[in-house]
Amino acid sequence: MQVYKVGGAVRDRLLGLPVTDVDRVVVGATTEEMLAKGFRPVGADFPVFLHPKTGEEYALARTERKSGRGYGGFTFYASPEVTLEEDLIRRDLTINAMAEDDQLNLTDPYHGQRDLEARILRHVSPAFAEDPLRVLRVARFAARYAGLGFTVADETMDLMRQLSESGELQALTAERSWKEISRALMEDHPQVFIQVLRDCGALKELLPEVEALFGVPQPETHHPEIDTGLHTLSVLEQSAQHKQPLTVRWACLLHDLGKGLTPEDEWPRHIAHEHTGLKLIKAVNERFKVPKDCQELALLAGQYHTHGHRALELKASTLLELLQSFDIYRRPQRFEEFIAACEMDARGRKGLEQRSYPQADYLRGAAKAARAVAVQPLLEQGFKGPELGEALKRERLKALKAYKEAATA
Repeated sequence: MQVYKVGGAVRDRLLGLPVTDVDRVVVGATTEEMLAKGFRPVGADFPVFLHPKTGEEYALARTERKSGRGYGGFTFYASPEVTLEEDLIRRDLTINAMAEDDQLNLTDPYHGQRDLEARILRHVSPAFAEDPLRVLRVARFAARYAGLGFTVADETMDLMRQLSESGELQALTAERSWKEISRALMEDHPQVFIQVLRDCGALKELLPEVEALFGVPQPETHHPEIDTGLHTLSVLEQSAQHKQPLTVRWACLLHDLGKGLTPEDEWPRHIAHEHTGLKLIKAVNERFKVPKDCQELALLAGQYHTHGHRALELKASTLLELLQSFDIYRRPQRFEEFIAACEMDARGRKGLEQRSYPQADYLRGAAKAARAVAVQPLLEQGFKGPELGEALKRERLKALKAYKEAATA
């Protein structure tokens, strides 16, 4: 019975990066032997165990065979006879197919270390094309390591194109797809994830609404980059540079979907794209069963981001409607995330990445002014029920008018 660290722990140590997750593979052991040593079994699909003291995962060396469609369409075989090399060959990329023992002796049958040094993401074997999830995983690794100069090998990109054209991506569950998408969006270069998916034909299969943005022009006076797809990539890039949370990054990806529906004879203008895009944002949210907080912010940012940009021009009544739409009194954080998404949108324009965004502080100040209106005096005046709501609205409107007058004087 031999134990090896495998995958990301080996890869990141060799890259000089912090090692967070440690996966171990056990060669030459049976399930019974693991149980006898106190390991606790987890997972129904294949033999994975938790260490009795540390709780870390240990998996028996195994082989796999394609038996159906999608990520789950595999039959696994674990046995003491399965070698380390046989276990490693079923992995996705050569840089993830290395192992080391406790003395840091490296086992690298598929030249992962060479590809690490060459900054190449390369598949281990032709079996790569049997698992559609690997398209998303490779794009995610490209997003993670883009800053180190990593690119996808041409032959691997060819296999990713084959998978994209095969229809296998449609067999992925919403949960598995969202897990990869959400993790990729939180990488240092999420725009690379979208670009790699586009390069291999997967974007039009998974997110056709985003694919449709490429080649759609915008007015050059507002968008020097012109292309709506390139703008979306730049907004994503800004969201990562400013360490925005997932909710904001998801909103940044989807905020302009309505521009993909604009008839060509209306280009480069996109009148009412904020409203036409809502049905597309809703469809994408439902397709991937996106968490509620991400769904809500994406819809609100899609509908109101131009309000954010025009904040200083808005009438006090329109400003109040905006604040009410976000329920700033009970959910102040959501409005703060909306402001962040608007700022990323403004910065995601060629040559304007460093331009100030005074709308952010103006909107924060407006929210503060509206929240400062006290309910108690109105209660003491005898207002209650719907009348109280109307009185509160009048007082908030009065406060916003005073705020606007002072802030724009």
